[in-house]
Order: sequence, then C-alpha cells, then structure tokens
Amino acid sequence: MAHAHAIPDGRTERALIYGLALLVGLLSILPLGRLLLEGFAPGGNPSLTAATTTLSADITWRATRNSIETALGGTLIAVLVGGTVAIIVSLTDIRARNAFVFLFVLPLMIPPQITALAWLQVVGPASPMLKMLGLAPPLGTRNPLYSREGIILLLGIQYAPLVFLTLRAGLRSLPRELIEAGLSAGARRLTVLRTIVLPLMTPPLVAGIALAFVSCVGNFGIPAFLGIPGRYPVLTTLIYQRLSGLGPGVLGEVAILSVLIGAIAMSGILLQDFMLRRADYRITTTSIAARPFELRRWRLPVEIGLWTLSLLVVVLPLAGLIITSLVTAYGVPLNAKTATLANYAYVLFDYAAAKRAFVNSFALSAGAALIIVVVAVPLAYFLVWRRSRLLRFLNIAAELPYALPGVVLAIASILIFLKPIPLLGFSIYNTVWIIFFAYVARFLVLGLRPVVSGYHQLDRALEEAAQVAGAGLLRRMVTIILPLVAPAAAAGALLIFLTAFNELTVSALLWSSGAETLGVVVFSLEQGGDSTYASALAVLTLIVTFALMLSTLLLAKRLPQGVLPWRD
Repeated sequence: MAHAHAIPDGRTERALIYGLALLVGLLSILPLGRLLLEGFAPGGNPSLTAATTTLSADITWRATRNSIETALGGTLIAVLVGGTVAIIVSLTDIRARNAFVFLFVLPLMIPPQITALAWLQVVGPASPMLKMLGLAPPLGTRNPLYSREGIILLLGIQYAPLVFLTLRAGLRSLPRELIEAGLSAGARRLTVLRTIVLPLMTPPLVAGIALAFVSCVGNFGIPAFLGIPGRYPVLTTLIYQRLSGLGPGVLGEVAILSVLIGAIAMSGILLQDFMLRRADYRITTTSIAARPFELRRWRLPVEIGLWTLSLLVVVLPLAGLIITSLVTAYGVPLNAKTATLANYAYVLFDYAAAKRAFVNSFALSAGAALIIVVVAVPLAYFLVWRRSRLLRFLNIAAELPYALPGVVLAIASILIFLKPIPLLGFSIYNTVWIIFFAYVARFLVLGLRPVVSGYHQLDRALEEAAQVAGAGLLRRMVTIILPLVAPAAAAGALLIFLTAFNELTVSALLWSSGAETLGVVVFSLEQGGDSTYASALAVLTLIVTFALMLSTLLLAKRLPQGVLPWRD
C-alpha cells in the first residue's frame, strides 16, 4: 500500500532527505574535516609541522599516558560496580527497584564538574563536613583526590550507571527457558550466571565497556577539577591550558591533540566491533523475561548493601556540597553561627556572570532541544521507514559528534568560525552562537535515539490510511506522525536540555565574556578559590536537574520504555 502511493511524494521526500543530509553534513562531517585540515594541511597546504612539534613534546605523551591510565582505571571501576548492580537488580527479587534505579543513575545526570566539586567538599583538610564532624585531617594535608587515583575513582563513579543501563537492557531480554534449563539440570545459580547469563551478555557488556572508556577519555570536568591542581595533565586539560594560555595561535597543535584524543576514543569503539565479530551471540529462542532469582535470607543484606552504595556515591557528596554552600567561608564548620544563605543571594542577585550564565544556559539548552527535535522527527522517519546508502551514512554521521570527545568538536567549531562565515560576512566566534552550533551538533543523537525508538513502536496503518486519502508527506508528518511520536520527542528534548544545561567540556573552550554558561562559571569560581559560591551555584543547577527528572514521572505511562535512563 505504501509503495503504490509513494510517487506523488517522491519530490518532497527527496528534497527533505537531501536537506537533512546537508544539515547533518554541516553539523558532523564539516567540523571533523576542518579539524583534520588544520592539523595536516593548514591553509590548504600539506604540512606536518604542527604534528611534528606536538608529537615530539614530552608533555603530549605524558598527557596521553595519563589519559589512557585514567580511562582504563575508571572503566574498570565502572564495569565492576555497574555490572554487579545490573545483575543484582535485573536477576533478583530485590524490593523498591524503581526508587533504587532512580538514585543509582543520578551520577550520570550530574555534570562531571559538579561531581568533582561535591567530592572535594567531602574529602580534605578544609572540608566543612569533616570539620563539622570533627574528622578533618590536619591543615596542610594534601587532598587525596588531587591525584591519578582520585580521578580514576570519580570517573568510575560517574560512568558506573552507563555500564548498568547498557547491561541491564540486555538482561531484560534474556529468555526464561535458558536459565530454567540450567537450573533444572542441577546447576547452581552462580554456575548459571557464569556459564549462561554472562556469555550471552557479552555484546551489551562490551558495549558498556566501550561507552565508559570513550566517556572517560573525553571527560574534562573531573580531570580539570582534580588534575590541574594536582599537576596531573590529561589530553583534555592540556588542550584547555594550551588554548587558554596561548590563544588561537596554537590551533594547529591543539588540532593534532584533538585528533589524538579522537584516535584513542575510536580505538575503543573499533576494539568493541572486533570483539563482537569473533563469535555469534544471537539468541534463537524468545520468551518472557527470566523469572528473578529468590534471594531469601540474603535479600535484606543485599538491599542494605545496594542502598549503602548509592548513599555513599550520591547522597554523601551532595550533602558535602550543600554544607559548603551554607557556610561563611570554605574550611569553616557548619553550625548555628556560621550558617548563611548569603552565598545563594550572591550568585542569584549580585554576581552578574552567574545571572548571565543562567540565562545563557537556559536559552542554549532549550533552543538546542527545540531545533534538534524539529530535525529528529523527519530524520528518524526516513531512518526507520526508508532504506538507502545515504540514510545509513547519515545515521553514522549523526553519531560522530557525540561518540568523539567534546573537546574535539569544540576545537573544530573554533576552526570553522574563527573567520567570518563565507558569503554572509559576519563571525559568530566569541558569541553564544558558536556554543549553540556545538550543542546542536553534539546532542543531535540524544534527540534522535528516542524518536527512532518511538517510530519502531508505531503502527503505520494511520499514516498509510492518510496517504491513501491523498495527504502529502508534510501534512502526514504534522497531523499524524508528530502527535504519535511527540512523547518520545519530548523525552529526547528533556535529555538534551538536562545534558546541555550544565555542560562544560564544549563550552570551556568556546565561552567568552557575556557568553558564559553555568558549567563555566562553576569551574571559574572553584578555580578562583571561591568554593562556597561555586557550591551554591552547583546546588541551584542540581535543583533544576532533579525537578525536571522528577517531573517525567508524571508522564511515565506515555513515554516509550527505555528512552529515559532514570525510569525503570
């Protein structure tokens, strides 16, 4: 039926596909191409000067080694914690599952720089929380988080929910009969887990490992807060320091550093593909989900362990952050005499940069979410319901800016917009518009994935009926398709807003006076020694984040399963 009436829509469909291809090309292919051009052919003339200078510097390889070490260490912790929790939550009969999942995935929605800031308020000789409890080490003691181990620990905490979500998605589809066959043959539950469950879960586990590794490599917030004071450089902080210290004159060198980060990140993705091609992990049987293992007398101890873990990695640092935001000065214990709301009053009403940052972050996040949804609805329509080489290429291209570290996209954006835009004659460099471009490019896939999931769950009967009645493609999209995928599109928009609202990795390299974002202002306050103000601003941003996450529970029944990470 659909093919019989496809011809009248042919011209409109081709125009839409080519228009979307041009847009995705501008957002994805152009930045990466410009980055490679600057690194290896600046001005259009092939040259290896920048590559030779950068790759012969000792600091480059020191930062590279540190990046790989922290990424591997953070990934190991994330896999051990996230994988263990995923198995327990998915395969056992623990209670209060929804509430636990919501709490456990919170670190994924908290920006890395706020995670680092929160933990710094808990650990160290000046910690107001430790001083209040009388547990603070002597003044002058080095904060243990200013180290390689501190960075690894916080990266592991940050991305354990990522591994949890990836592995849990696979565990949900594990057929019951495979597990019951093993149990009925006399195997113990641990044997079934080792010989049946884990081998079948290799694809999602490997995917989780690759995602965690790439995320750790590209993380800027945690190494910036912990590594810069601790003089432990990684590639992302090295690029930031080079660019902020020497300016656009080092763009060729930082382009090479960005390519180096991209190569490390892509090696993780390529290794994932190689490992999954070596064996066939398809499940030929289908059934309802596996029945949970009964923990019996172990249920309460396991539940206590899980909740204790979440309280330690979520509630403890947030409590430290709140306590610091309420004291008159950093290092002062919280009590009736030192408690104050002056820090909140300052960042809300007196500090001009914070007020601008709130406006900028709201506008940039909401604007990017709106534009991406407008693009994602028609793009997902063609990706799901049409087949062509161009569309397959667009699907991959849309993933690139998010798969690669954000610093790579930031440097590429600077290279594109450093000079006035051809034909238009004006420049968006040093304005909020360059940040807006980077946000739309980076977060396009966050809006696209939920909409694609929404299309996969739709019955095309309504659209085909409208097509038979003579409705054109654009009219069908507006009157039939958009209302049907609106919940999924709204979920994607919310994910984009929450991710962009506190973003730092991209904006740290693109901001300018008057174009600050919340992530940049929190970072600047902490780097300037104003921890109480930084903590107050961080708490305010987290209140907005939590409120929006909780608001989705009101719409839970209308949203496709799996599009929001904090929904069970």
